[in-house]
Amino acid sequence: MRDKLINKAIKVLEDNFQDGGFTIPSKGLYPFQWKWDSGFIALGFAHYDLKKAKIEVETLLDAQWENGFIPHIIFHTDSDSYFPGPDFHQSNLHPQSSKKYRSTGMTQPPVMGFILERLLEIDKGSDEMLEFISKQIDKVYENHVYFYENRDWNNEGLVYIYHNWESGTDNSPMWDDIWLTMDPPEYEFERRDTSHVDASQRPSKREYDHYLYIIDVAKKYNYDDAKIAEHSPFLVLDPLFNSILIRSNEALIKLYKLLGGNDEKIAYLKSKQQKSIQSLNAKLFNEELGAYLHFDLRNNRQIPYISSSSFTPLYSGAPDRAMAERLVKTMIQKFGGEDRYLCASFDPTHEKFNPKKYWRGPVWINMNWMLYHGLKRYGYDELGQRVKNDSLELVENNGFFEYFDSRKANPDAEKSGYGGDNFSWSAALLIDFLKEES
Repeated sequence: MRDKLINKAIKVLEDNFQDGGFTIPSKGLYPFQWKWDSGFIALGFAHYDLKKAKIEVETLLDAQWENGFIPHIIFHTDSDSYFPGPDFHQSNLHPQSSKKYRSTGMTQPPVMGFILERLLEIDKGSDEMLEFISKQIDKVYENHVYFYENRDWNNEGLVYIYHNWESGTDNSPMWDDIWLTMDPPEYEFERRDTSHVDASQRPSKREYDHYLYIIDVAKKYNYDDAKIAEHSPFLVLDPLFNSILIRSNEALIKLYKLLGGNDEKIAYLKSKQQKSIQSLNAKLFNEELGAYLHFDLRNNRQIPYISSSSFTPLYSGAPDRAMAERLVKTMIQKFGGEDRYLCASFDPTHEKFNPKKYWRGPVWINMNWMLYHGLKRYGYDELGQRVKNDSLELVENNGFFEYFDSRKANPDAEKSGYGGDNFSWSAALLIDFLKEES
């Protein structure tokens, strides 16, 4: 049964791989290359086609800007099936943007450090993979330097995001209170996503007005980070984004030590890592709620909602033992009922929870992959195995969807998979899950 599932996952990846050397997340809905998608996708390829895994990484890093920035979407091709496209984003406004590729002026969580580390593990530490990593790692390092030198607004080791899309958790209820502080214009545009997916599973038109307005603010200042930090109505410290940065720092330090001769880079990463962990714990951990929270820099306060992002610091190794114990207790109490799959993307006990709407409640395989490894890191093997088993069961029962209903008894539909079908990172990470077992 598991072999059949792996073969189906491989077919998804092969069908979504493009001639330009990149993999789309899902046909129709997402016709370009996404930053953190490509990282996770490379892990799936690595188990059966190392050449494709390397190409995926190379193609993404080839779109890096001169300042170290890596955009969240690279528009390799022309397609009218996605909005907003390259003509709206106008990445060329930034003087250091890629001259080779059109892209967005936003980024996504910096997964590539721990992706390179995992590729080396999958290839059993081979000299060939180390050689590949030696040619790519400085680009990943420069991406981290970009964040610390341009996005660390308070010089505290925590980097900001200026758009909800940069978080990767696009329409999370986290942002609802920020939208209340804004009154963007009504944009005239034709939605493309709702022609591929049920509109009830996607952000609303009014939410898109907010998204587009923030991009317009960034374009007004030619994507200059300092001016964005000064003027953007959206400026947030995200525990997911910063945990991924911390975890990737750790991976880069390990890989640079293996490669040798990188003492200055290791020292820089170590100094930033120490500050990042201290600030993550001091500024984003909420003892009362027992979770890490998002922090609204514009209004200087924590955002008092719990999501799957709240638990991702476990993957980074940042929490001490007492914090880890509190996190696990919160996860079990709020997210872990017997009638639910772990781990919903938003607090199932909250009135804003929606089990079928994008990042407002469904389960996402990439989040579960990180939570699984984070729980194992702290010795919560049984809970980690539940997260993994729930992920496998959701895919087995429904197919390779983008996200899944977190209710075990779903009264709304025969199937509980939503969003894009034949979704690449769901396939790739399922392969990684199952190959790890063997």
